[in-house]
Amino acid sequence: MQQSISAPGCSGINHADFSIDGRYAIFTCEFRGGGLVKIDLINRQVLGYLRFSKKGMPQDIRISPDGSRFYVADMHADGVYVVDGSSFKQIDFIPTGVGTHGLYPSRDGTELYVANRGSHSTRGTPHGKGSVTVIDTTTSAIKTVSVGKEPHGLTVWPQPGRYSLRHTLGPALRSVARNGREDVSACFQCQRRRQAIVVVGAVGQCRVRHRSSY
Repeated sequence: MQQSISAPGCSGINHADFSIDGRYAIFTCEFRGGGLVKIDLINRQVLGYLRFSKKGMPQDIRISPDGSRFYVADMHADGVYVVDGSSFKQIDFIPTGVGTHGLYPSRDGTELYVANRGSHSTRGTPHGKGSVTVIDTTTSAIKTVSVGKEPHGLTVWPQPGRYSLRHTLGPALRSVARNGREDVSACFQCQRRRQAIVVVGAVGQCRVRHRSSY
């Protein structure tokens, strides 16, 4: 480790994403009601904290294609908060499904894919039925498809119109077509409790990466 920055107001620093110019980053604070912390990466200091309109459990965070907004998945709020990066204020909330967890944008940035775990619990065996919601980043319109128990993270395949997802406790990868039809064929079986997500380099070729951050 070369350097650390203290953020005492952020309990359980979880995921992060960076501004387009690289001058700051926003981290999710998972515990004690949740929230965000904004870090100045030039001067290495905390710029501020943000608490949402209600207590929650923020998970993944992704910046919009134009760099103006950040999308924050909240597992207890069951949706995605939209935050203005410059003013560091909540500007919208998009309900998506129970246990909103992972986020990944389409290659062209016009859609945001959201993994909903189907449960607020993070312990024990898989709980509720999961789903994936597709958010139109221009209109905020949504479309949801069921995918099985507790999807966690997800990523976009190089093949246009498809994305993959799996969860820490799930036994297999599932692929879902962009048009909303579920394809339950598994790419391969994953060991139980392996914390991984599949990245596809080409159609039919898979490898395992840890979690869902790159």
